Amino acid sequence: MRVLWVKADKLLPVQNGGNLRSYHLLRQIAARHELAFFSYYDGPADAEYESELKRCFPGSECLCTGKSKWARSDRAVDYLLRLPSAAPYAVGRFASSRVQAKISSWFQQSSFEVAVCDFLDAAINFPAKLTIPSVLFQHNVESEIWRRHALSERSRVMRLVYQLEFAKMLGYEQKTVSKFHHVIAVSEHDRRLMSAWIDPSRISVVPTGVDLSACRIPAVPASAPLVVFVGAMDWEPNIDAVEHFCSRIWPSIQAAVPAARFRIVGRNPDARVLKLVSGSVEVTGSVPSVADHLKQAAVVIVPLRVGGGTRLKIYEAMAMGKAVVSTSVGAEGLDTHPGRDIAIADDPGNFASAVAKLLLDSELRHSYELAAAALAAQYDWSIVGKRFIQVLECVAGLRCAEEPVYAQVAAGEKEGLQ
Repeated sequence: MRVLWVKADKLLPVQNGGNLRSYHLLRQIAARHELAFFSYYDGPADAEYESELKRCFPGSECLCTGKSKWARSDRAVDYLLRLPSAAPYAVGRFASSRVQAKISSWFQQSSFEVAVCDFLDAAINFPAKLTIPSVLFQHNVESEIWRRHALSERSRVMRLVYQLEFAKMLGYEQKTVSKFHHVIAVSEHDRRLMSAWIDPSRISVVPTGVDLSACRIPAVPASAPLVVFVGAMDWEPNIDAVEHFCSRIWPSIQAAVPAARFRIVGRNPDARVLKLVSGSVEVTGSVPSVADHLKQAAVVIVPLRVGGGTRLKIYEAMAMGKAVVSTSVGAEGLDTHPGRDIAIADDPGNFASAVAKLLLDSELRHSYELAAAALAAQYDWSIVGKRFIQVLECVAGLRCAEEPVYAQVAAGEKEGLQ
């Protein structure tokens, strides 16, 4: 099967959840089928990136759009210039006539048996008429993230911005999801949301995976009451999460466990994150190995209030045998079992209590660690990748499609992921 995969922005180095998910699925496809991976990016031409991508995926092709990458300080100006556009800013800024021409030529030549659009920001460059069986890979329901931003934002100006972007994103996302022949969601929750827009049989769920080989680090009991959060620290939902945790939750944990320390691990920490540094709170910035920090953790937290899709870092922490405390939003869409392999709490007081109990009770913590590791072991990327490929084969017409694709894949998940 000849597969075209289109992605906006660079894939390497793999530094965020979306890229991590795409990278591992691409590896699974490339091992079994003929893969052409098309990566386009802004800023100056990057020969080192293109060479490394070619090494990882020999069938890859890159296109530097030549557009300037806006500095964070100039992003507001760029946003105002694009304000009249009907497309949401998060998507519209990736539009490129050169990319559109390249993708259109492939569709006109029918060069592939199936095409994968890696999320909404790439969809803006796909042809209006899809003459190749095409799959939209939805890492999350983007409009849901903007809706939650609009609900939780305290600044009146930013709340208006989020409300406007939510309205734009909702219209764009509904139209785009309807346009593609099939959609792959990462959770049943996301599938339910999109089922309000299209026939549910056109949506398959392929769960988030974990690289078990990278997580097979000998289990070492935590020697200190260290609480760890892992994530890209320039992503707004993560910034909101750690700010909320430090102001509303951390003081109660410290009162119960005075020796406790909190470590925020992730690249590009925003100024608001750096302000959280104190005698008990550490911000690392980019690190050579996230696994090293997870290994040291007594408890891993995911206090997200805004977000969508699924959190890969939860399964990674679980695969390393770590107790996890999360909000409902943080663990949304994952096959977890609260009270057994994860603790779920949305109220700040309950969240603090859950973390403190796990820090103070080593036997309780160990029971969570064992259950978490057993759960994560079911979701290796090799298993998840098979499910993804099954969907592509069905859409390409290479499998019997008497049943809806979703039913076939769901049945496969029950057989292989239990």
